[in-house]
Amino acid sequence: MSSSHMKRLTMPRSWPLPRKTDVWVQKPDPSGHPMEMCMPIGIILRDVLGLSRSQRESKRILATRNVMVDGRVAVKHSRAVGLMDVLTVGDDNYRCILDTNGKLRYKPISKKEAKSKLCRIVNKTTIRGGKTQYTLHDGRSIISEESSEYSTGDSLEISLPDQVVKSHHPFKADSLAYLIGGSHVGEVSKIKTIEIKRSTRPNEVSFEEFGTIASYAFVIPTEASLPLGVES
Repeated sequence: MSSSHMKRLTMPRSWPLPRKTDVWVQKPDPSGHPMEMCMPIGIILRDVLGLSRSQRESKRILATRNVMVDGRVAVKHSRAVGLMDVLTVGDDNYRCILDTNGKLRYKPISKKEAKSKLCRIVNKTTIRGGKTQYTLHDGRSIISEESSEYSTGDSLEISLPDQVVKSHHPFKADSLAYLIGGSHVGEVSKIKTIEIKRSTRPNEVSFEEFGTIASYAFVIPTEASLPLGVES
């Protein structure tokens, strides 16, 4: 079996798939998302959304060029679709989120909602010319003339597919955060305090009843900005 596949028993726990039905499962192509935060589009069409009965049918759907990820046509069945990405199939749009069981879900959203996505800033560096490069959680980068415009941990709402920053949501006390890891994954809570560690230990965030590491807190403007809702 080629390296484009992996054993189902070793697939990420975030994938909402049965482990013992088949031996192998398609791996997503390398992308800006870690493997536990994305799935290949062919598997999503077949096993998650139920729009195809086989990988062959998934490939036929993709060949129509009516499938897009973040507003750009996707044709490879191994194309990764990850956290906060917008998947468009014909007239239907879906957003990838994590539910409270830590499973990746592709929830229906409106056409208007599909025109933008929230991205978390995971790193910022100074590049040639004194400009600042902000690296986002999905692997894309945004260049700014201002070094103090945004900070690591902030969230940006960007338009799709042209990547224009529409709004900025700072990582600070009283901000609303969507938890993307830890024992409270999939929950939304208001940040009480942020503790910056002057060491190699991760920064910590405290909420009303619990605490977690800063990298698990994804700032969102309102709870309605994500298609959350309880899994049936």
